[in-house]
Amino acid sequence: MLQYVIFDLDDTLLDFHANEQASLTTIFQRYQVPDIERARQVYRDHNRHVWQQIEHGAQRTPLLDHRFEVVFKRLGLTVNGPKAQREYNDLIANGFQIFPGAKALLERLVDRGLTLLVGTNGVQDAQLNRIKGAGIAPLFDHVFISEAVGFAKPDPHFFNAITERYPLTKTNAVMVGDSLVSDIAGAQAAGLPSVWFNPHQAPLTGPARPTATVTSLAALQTQLLTWA
Repeated sequence: MLQYVIFDLDDTLLDFHANEQASLTTIFQRYQVPDIERARQVYRDHNRHVWQQIEHGAQRTPLLDHRFEVVFKRLGLTVNGPKAQREYNDLIANGFQIFPGAKALLERLVDRGLTLLVGTNGVQDAQLNRIKGAGIAPLFDHVFISEAVGFAKPDPHFFNAITERYPLTKTNAVMVGDSLVSDIAGAQAAGLPSVWFNPHQAPLTGPARPTATVTSLAALQTQLLTWA
């Protein structure tokens, strides 16, 4: 019987895409970038590469500290990379966009007696502030964030940090997330079932195989309560 639900945060409960776009626009305007749409694309390309490296075990701090330095250099500009990163973190930390229905879903699961956990990659202070700002912090029993854990999903060590605190098994716990690479593959490597939150109906690619796939928060609620 299901007892524990580990939720990814970004693009599962919180609308990180909307937060990211607003924060990037502010950063690029602040540094007087003439073509913001091109700057966003350069950032997306480099950021994807950065997180691929982190998910494969690379040290996150130097990669993130110099992320904007690389992006602006490709745009023909010079900035203080760590300073721009701190400014971006502050903007992200104050972006509380939450998907419609997400809070109600969490409340329903808590009412059914499930223990909810956050298992997310990201910056500790920013993620904690966003959870609080979105009004969902009290619904979680504990929050596990890669920066504090020391490992990022899908590294099994990330999930070890959770199983050291909670008696998770393949029958009493599930990982819910939008990323096949980090959430689903990570849960699979840790021996845990998973639900792939796939509202855009992306194709199933790669070796990761979710236990279930849902395309809406309403369907996710139905799935989880069926197991509970």
